Amino acid sequence: MTVLPDAETAARRAAEEIAWRVDSARAEDRLFHVALPGGTTPRRTYELLRDRVRTWRHVHLWLSDERAVPHDHPDSNERLLEEVLGTFGALGPTIHPVSSPERPEDAAWLYGVELGSQLRGRVLDIALLGLGDDGHTASLFPDHLALNAAEAPCVPVHYAPKPPPDRVTLTLPVLRRARYTMLLAVGEDKRGALSALGRADRRWPASLLADDLDEVICDLAASPRS
Repeated sequence: MTVLPDAETAARRAAEEIAWRVDSARAEDRLFHVALPGGTTPRRTYELLRDRVRTWRHVHLWLSDERAVPHDHPDSNERLLEEVLGTFGALGPTIHPVSSPERPEDAAWLYGVELGSQLRGRVLDIALLGLGDDGHTASLFPDHLALNAAEAPCVPVHYAPKPPPDRVTLTLPVLRRARYTMLLAVGEDKRGALSALGRADRRWPASLLADDLDEVICDLAASPRS
């Protein structure tokens, strides 16, 4: 676990870790697939990435989850990525939105098919994950049926304990297989969830990824050690 003084420093560290991998892939002339979350915590990381990476033409951006709202809704994760990282024009990334997120079953199936057709047997190069104070990551919530998915890369989520209740999410197997998986958490309210990472407990979904996390970045306020 990398503990940094504050949220800004944590966001900068996360941006640096992602940026050098993006740049390395460009130098090697290979496509690069990244799964990104929405929410307030990662936005600053994306802003720093926007300033750090000059070209994204080789990068495919995927949503680790999406809420069942229209694409132009303030809570849309696609909207967040478009606002921050979709401004590069011809040098920009390929952003893969979730089609018709208001229909989670259809949207999850279509997104899984699209992910498989683009990866063609490969895995995500990076999965950046956020963390809820209840231990959820992506839209994988405590004791939820979505945690049972063993084959499907993407599943619908109903009755989420946080609004909106309907969503789609990448599943644990997809996130586990990513070449590099980073968890970013800031704020005192995340301390309990971070302290549960070693438990592998369905009541704290992020803990089910603990053995597969390559790096956990947090600020001092979130650190269980503080």
